[in-house]
Amino acid sequence: MIKLFIHWVLSAAVLMVVAHFVPGFHVLGIQPALVAALVIGLLNGTLGLLLKIVTFPITIITLGLFLLVINALMILIASRIVTGFHVVGWIPALWGAVALALLGMGMHAFTKKSY
Repeated sequence: MIKLFIHWVLSAAVLMVVAHFVPGFHVLGIQPALVAALVIGLLNGTLGLLLKIVTFPITIITLGLFLLVINALMILIASRIVTGFHVVGWIPALWGAVALALLGMGMHAFTKKSY
């Protein structure tokens, strides 16, 4: 449970950092960042999962890079839902997807249990 909470807070922090560096990616505070991170996670777990299953052949052909496009789409959808979180266009959403993917890989590497 604590890992889930840490991942949620770090995802919100990454969204705020991306907002400082990527033009067109706007987060108006910590509360919208936390809500956006939660909505992005829920979208990735539902609609994103369905899209990943449907587009599996494209993902194989692109060696997994198409997953970034799906994650960018989830970020764009979240920006339409969450007040205070706004992404203008595909390029900022793609950079956000890259940053969140790198965070996810880092979190997995540090929280992996060794038996």
